[in-house]
Order: sequence, then C-alpha cells, then structure tokens
Amino acid sequence: MARQHGGTDPKEAALAAARCLNPRPEQVTDPEFLGSEFFDARDAVQVKYEMVRKVKAGGASVTQAAAAFGYSRPSYYAAAAALEASGLEGLVPARPGPRGGHKLTEEILAWAEQQLAGDPGLRAAQLVGPIEASFGVRAHPRSIERALARRRERHSKSR
Repeated sequence: MARQHGGTDPKEAALAAARCLNPRPEQVTDPEFLGSEFFDARDAVQVKYEMVRKVKAGGASVTQAAAAFGYSRPSYYAAAAALEASGLEGLVPARPGPRGGHKLTEEILAWAEQQLAGDPGLRAAQLVGPIEASFGVRAHPRSIERALARRRERHSKSR
C-alpha cells in the first residue's frame, strides 16, 4: 500500500482507530493476500473472514487455513464462532478494559445513597474515604458520582 507524504498510511491509521489493524500482517501467507491489491493483510477483520471462508467454502483444513492466515487453530474456532453469532461485527476485537463500574457494587452504592440522603450537605466526592474505610474499595470521586447517577437513572426508569 502506498504511504502518504507524512509517512503514515491513512488506511492503516483508520484500521488502528477501529481496532482492526492486524498486529502480524507479515504472517499472512495465503496466495490471495500476496498477489492482490484488494486483499489487505493489515485488515484483521478481512483476514479472519477469509480464513473462515477458506475452510467453510474452500474446503481447506482448519490447520492449513490458520497457518496460511497467521492465526492458531483456537483463533480460527473463535473467529468462526464470532462470525456465526454476530456476522462481520463479531470479528472486530472488543474494546479492552472493564465494562462499566466494577468496584462500586450495588451494596456500596446503596450505602452511599443512604449517606447522601442522611446529610444534605454531603457530596458524593466526599465519600471516597468512608467507602474505602467501610468496604476496602478505593474509587475515584468522579467514578462515585457517575455510578450514583447511573443508579438513579436506572431506578427512575423502573418506576
């Protein structure tokens, strides 16, 4: 692929931003990827799709396809299951990190609500120390505020 004047390829930047940049494009040895402008070994979604297609429609063995596309057999099975369950979107890697607040349990949030209700002058940010002392959980003041807001929103919708 041709690079722009600045040294970065816009497609590569777009793939990286979408979490679809293949970290090992040099391991893709499939002939279609080596001899075509259309197939791009840097596009992990395209590589995984073609790997699964090679087995399902092309008759290749899982071992052969996985090796030709630079993946392991377990990676093939994970890609095939993701494609079956969610289509192409299933091949896009999930965002890393936790999903939502995992430290501030429902028990901690209920306790925090009671503290705030009992003292109108108390702010959520002032609960960092008491939460750590009572539950052994250290949370950022803004995390407490956001978690309480989400909890209030959930409770207002359920009524």
